[in-house]
Amino acid sequence: MTKNLGNLLLAAVTALLVSVPVVANEDDGSVARWNFDVYINDKKVGNHYFEVAEADGYKRVKSEADFTYKILFFSAYRYEHSNFESWADGCLVQFDAETNANGKRVQASGRRDGAGFSVTSGGDSVELPECVMSFAYWNPAFLEQPRLLNPQSGEYLDVDVQRLSRDVLEVRGERVEATPYKLVAKQLELTVWYSANDEWLALESVAKGGQIIRYELS
Repeated sequence: MTKNLGNLLLAAVTALLVSVPVVANEDDGSVARWNFDVYINDKKVGNHYFEVAEADGYKRVKSEADFTYKILFFSAYRYEHSNFESWADGCLVQFDAETNANGKRVQASGRRDGAGFSVTSGGDSVELPECVMSFAYWNPAFLEQPRLLNPQSGEYLDVDVQRLSRDVLEVRGERVEATPYKLVAKQLELTVWYSANDEWLALESVAKGGQIIRYELS
């Protein structure tokens, strides 16, 4: 359970801003903010906060997650993640991510250079194409990419995306029509929902053993 939980939580990070509707986030000038309550089944385990600031042609993304899953009052799993990114012209310019997955600490970073995009994780380095996108849940444009960067591990993953039938969600007490998309990648299978205006509304994944991990806007 704990290993699979970590694999599922790693992907709900980062992206590229397109529109900033009020129902999905708080918008303060050129700064957009999202705050999700995170549940495992029906038990709230923590929060995941996103902030995107735009200035001087760059989008700067901050993401912070903090989850504690308890069984019989004992902490069975602890997860902390922070990620900072810069974007320009729809491409990732750099990122720095740090994760504590139940005591296992992982750091990954990447920079665009003259030849491409260089990623370092666990002492290993790899060169990727110059224009790279990460799992950009708050920008539906990421759904068009055949490969995405996982900022927690530094892996560049093949991704399969399938649009599903329209759905109705309850978002902050209101019913909202939404379009779900199913994403499948290495050790990852999840569904992400968007409104008709491309607002990111929710995320859900089924872990091994049938545990459901769910993001709801707070």
